[in-house]
Amino acid sequence: MNIITAVSVPRLIIISFFIFLCVMAVILKLSISELLSSSLVRIGMNGILVLAILPSITCGTGPNFGLSLGICCGLVGGLTAMEFELNAYTNFFAAIAFSIPLAVIVGLGHGLVLNKVKGSEMMFNIFIGWSVVSIMKVFWLVAPFRNPEMAWPIGRGVRVTIALLNREVAQLLNNTLSFKIGDITIPTGLWLFFLLCCFLVWLFLRSKTGIAMQAAGDNPRFAEAAGINVDRQRVIGTVLSSILGAVGILVYAQSFGFYQLYEGPHFMPIIAVAAILIGGASIKKASILNVIVGVILFQGILVISMPVFNVFTQDMASMGEIARVVITNGIILYALTQIVTGGE
Repeated sequence: MNIITAVSVPRLIIISFFIFLCVMAVILKLSISELLSSSLVRIGMNGILVLAILPSITCGTGPNFGLSLGICCGLVGGLTAMEFELNAYTNFFAAIAFSIPLAVIVGLGHGLVLNKVKGSEMMFNIFIGWSVVSIMKVFWLVAPFRNPEMAWPIGRGVRVTIALLNREVAQLLNNTLSFKIGDITIPTGLWLFFLLCCFLVWLFLRSKTGIAMQAAGDNPRFAEAAGINVDRQRVIGTVLSSILGAVGILVYAQSFGFYQLYEGPHFMPIIAVAAILIGGASIKKASILNVIVGVILFQGILVISMPVFNVFTQDMASMGEIARVVITNGIILYALTQIVTGGE
């Protein structure tokens, strides 16, 4: 009973369902090596986006449904890097270099506004997150980028999806130092980058500023009494969340092989929030462990569920995809109920 109370029944159901899918994959004699390889890639490519939710929860502004702001900064930085004749690592790290200053500016403005709407941060974030995606649709249509790899052949603006293969950026981190254990491919560079970001955030949270930010998020009144500028810490957390969102979408895109513009960033914040919540976080408290557990559970379920359901519904080709959508939305629904009820 203590375990059930600590973990919560819905989360136990999700974990049990994940274990059930793994067992069924073995029983149905699916390619376990292929499933594991795919899971490792998806966990690594989504991990930093989930990590981006951690600072916003820690600083007291709640799950950052406005992560789309940081994601759009990353996409602008990525497209800016493509304007130059850069290849492979130079292109990828130039994209990060272009994205971070933009994410700092946007995150600073975002944080200052959140300080004006205390108590309604999540509602505002949902509004601003969806609004910025719509605004960026207009920007993409008039964007001054001229590189033929991303510009429309006729008129102005950039394409909906932009391939990264020609710049050798596609799967760049995935293939760096990668090796095989049997038939399982280990995307070493991708995981090292994800774990490095986790370590840097962990290190920051143990710094003087990080401790002050946690105190401001845990108990704002006590923090103010101790001389901590709560509003400042909230802004720092929002800026850090935006930076991680910008870097996270670049890592995601290089693994996916494309920059996805227009509607691309629309539901990414919701998926990231859902992952960290099923990992054990609440709307007021989160840790690096919650990030790692959450992204493993969420992405693991998505990877395994589709081939398992495809075996059971061989005469209905679309059922596997339908099952994947239902499962994804079910996990997201659970996360949203956690927010409505105030977490655990």
